[in-house]
Amino acid sequence: MADFTIRPAVVSDGSFLADMVVEAANWRAGATRPRPSVLSDPVYRNYIAGWQRPADRGFVAVDAQGRPIGAAWYRLLASDVAAHGFVAAGVPELIIGVRPVWRAQGVGRALIQALADVARAAGYARLALSVEHGNHAESLYRSEGFSVVASRGNRDTMVRLLS
Repeated sequence: MADFTIRPAVVSDGSFLADMVVEAANWRAGATRPRPSVLSDPVYRNYIAGWQRPADRGFVAVDAQGRPIGAAWYRLLASDVAAHGFVAAGVPELIIGVRPVWRAQGVGRALIQALADVARAAGYARLALSVEHGNHAESLYRSEGFSVVASRGNRDTMVRLLS
């Protein structure tokens, strides 16, 4: 297993979370959606705008030198706020991004597990996320207990029960 640790995300991690939103949007090899294009998209912007609101929780993975390599966080979004994986009010939506060289090394799994534990402890019954068709991360999500509850366009919305 790769050498990394997980720490809670803090207010000053907002810029790195934006980096991870860009990574998530560019998950395909060779994808080149520029940062300004991704961050001007209302859905992606909603995942990071105003970080860290009272209900926001997240974790950052850092390498042995303390450099951030990935992050997962959740937000509570209202039904009238643009989001890819919204299922219901009161169900946090998980967002995750990992630097390409760190993918498939356990970083995403560790981040998801830490976030699920925090969400469960906070009293949430479910976590939701969205994944584009063809994204290899879908197998990770399934292995962590997420299942598809809806499909829209080229995306699936997945939910994990936490109880």
